[in-house]
Amino acid sequence: MGHPKLADLATVATPSAQLDRPGVHDQVAEVIRLLLAELGSHRGLQAVRPDAHLDRDLGLGSLERVELIVRLDAAFGTRLADQVVAEADTVDDLVAAVRQAFSTGGPTESRAEEPARPAVSFPVVEPRATRSTSRPGQFGVAAAETLQDVLRHRARLGPGRPHLYFHEEDGRTATVTFGELFERVEAVARVLACRGVAPGDTVAIMLPTSLEFFYAFGGTLLAGGIPVPIYPPFRADRIEEYAVRQSAILLNAEARLLVTFRQAERVARLLAPRVPSLSGVVNASRLLEPPVNPAEPAPVEHRARGEEIALLQYTSGSTGDPKGVILTHANLLANVRAIGEAVDIRPDDVGVSWLPLYHDMGLIGAWMVPLYFGLPVAILSPLAFLSRPERWLWAVHEHRGTLAAAPNFAYELCVRKIADRDIEGLDLSSWRLALNGAEPVNPETLERFRARFEGYGFRREALLPVYGLAEAALAVTVPPLGAPPRVDHCERATLECEGRAVPVPPDDSNAISFVSVGRAIPRHEVHIADAQGSEAGERVEGTLWFRGPSATRGYYRNPQATRQLFPEGGVAGSWVDSGDRAYQADGEIYITGRVKDIIIKAGRNIYPHELEELAGRVEGVRKGCVVAFGATDPRAGTERLVIVAEMREGDLARRAQISSAIADGVTRALGLPPDSIELVPPHTIPKTSSGKLRREETKRL
Repeated sequence: MGHPKLADLATVATPSAQLDRPGVHDQVAEVIRLLLAELGSHRGLQAVRPDAHLDRDLGLGSLERVELIVRLDAAFGTRLADQVVAEADTVDDLVAAVRQAFSTGGPTESRAEEPARPAVSFPVVEPRATRSTSRPGQFGVAAAETLQDVLRHRARLGPGRPHLYFHEEDGRTATVTFGELFERVEAVARVLACRGVAPGDTVAIMLPTSLEFFYAFGGTLLAGGIPVPIYPPFRADRIEEYAVRQSAILLNAEARLLVTFRQAERVARLLAPRVPSLSGVVNASRLLEPPVNPAEPAPVEHRARGEEIALLQYTSGSTGDPKGVILTHANLLANVRAIGEAVDIRPDDVGVSWLPLYHDMGLIGAWMVPLYFGLPVAILSPLAFLSRPERWLWAVHEHRGTLAAAPNFAYELCVRKIADRDIEGLDLSSWRLALNGAEPVNPETLERFRARFEGYGFRREALLPVYGLAEAALAVTVPPLGAPPRVDHCERATLECEGRAVPVPPDDSNAISFVSVGRAIPRHEVHIADAQGSEAGERVEGTLWFRGPSATRGYYRNPQATRQLFPEGGVAGSWVDSGDRAYQADGEIYITGRVKDIIIKAGRNIYPHELEELAGRVEGVRKGCVVAFGATDPRAGTERLVIVAEMREGDLARRAQISSAIADGVTRALGLPPDSIELVPPHTIPKTSSGKLRREETKRL
């Protein structure tokens, strides 16, 4: 039996005779209850019923849905479609999906019994040992001063060379060369200019992972505009309410145009009164159509300069007080070049990514780096990965991928959710660097991933924990290559009470462990500052500051937040406060936590004050008496989203209604449900003497 292609992971089901299989609903409900019990969701357990909403009532976000689909597949011998993860609303929807699977085929207990599937055409990639390392024009475009230059140079130096291998939803792979990419972004630039986008105008791009995203982003750059990627809705049928929630970002960015998908065009009338600068909402696919007036002369192409803004990167939770990180062409190219040196980019490297393109790790790390160095990159959608994590690994196998990055939770998901039968024949020996960043790196996850996949050719030294943030474009530190990750074991009490990282043996019962994220990338500096801003010293915890050519000059139209970013006044070359705690040992950096209270769930930043404000709107909750925080979840490899709210209500039915209302409000506003809602009596949440909420103390309690 040969290994499965990526398209083989489609819906498989049971004979139609099983369509009315008795007890399907009861079995689905039981699978859900078992999962909720393991998650410790008492609220969800009480809410399991046919019409219960998966997110609002049961608190099942995207990661928990993945786990649920895996369990349903195992229980019923099905392979449910990807759309079930994104589109199922209720328990009944899951029952219907299982019944639909039964009606279209037969259950599969092993891949050997699966029906034949159409072959998928993948690009032929030569073995590393035989690939040329001296192709002319393949390596860095050192003369480039802007991303515009990079796009032009790549199209001129290798127009026929493949750049994007895009995995479509139907299993096919679309190949886009550097020449084709430039032709399409150039066409988009002409259309944008004809629509009134002038140099310096901001263009919001609210698109899922798609080829249209690359064309819209590149076209905006060539037109002289400033692309503003925005987190797209998880559910297309809720686009109106989602777009309205994003109006604060659109207003702050002074967006001239919103580029989105077909279903979202209808939000223009809702956004117009909220965003005066917005001249229109356009379907991305129409940007490749010829201008309405073909006789109109093509606009003169704008030639950007390095100091001009190339990108506004809004933090994914910034809907209340938007913070758009200003990144110039010079910032981005400085970071891309430094990354290339730090990870020793080679001419025969091949990228593989499912990371969202609206996030800096996916946009800059997974696309701009390969674009600059002239490398091919295979692109999958986040949903393709979440629904079947093995697809990421098979893409590495098929393309002989060498570079692939993801947040910690993704590595944990691969360890826990991939069945052995789904990776028979898998070969990961080409994977040179598996970068782990965007959220805290768990040393246990690294070890579990190595142990699980070393039998498939994966090497421990390929694991590369890294650190960065949007304010630095992307990367700040990278470890030395060629060695396994360094894990430091410290005495917990001394670190917590005195801020000193005193080494202890790994098996010490009081040890706390941290993973090294290496050293500052080339031409950048890292400073661990004490309370006075001086060097904290060896193995002394402080605040991580950084500086270098990648550092932002501040937040777009937000002077207050910008002032807080620069501890020394914000003059050129000054230090930038990362907001993270860290210590230095033997020349390497260990991140210990965050000064700011940002919750990071599955690589997404969530701001506690937004959750607290949403929960505080619910009738029955004491105003100003709500705390939200993230709690480490070793099982999922990311953080759980916890809300603690004070209330006076004692009636159990009424308490359940309040809890459900909080979950509903948060889910509608942020697109994901809380993992845990704790309703507590008045005066339970600790506060400072001035009345401020104490999140960390609440978390500890």
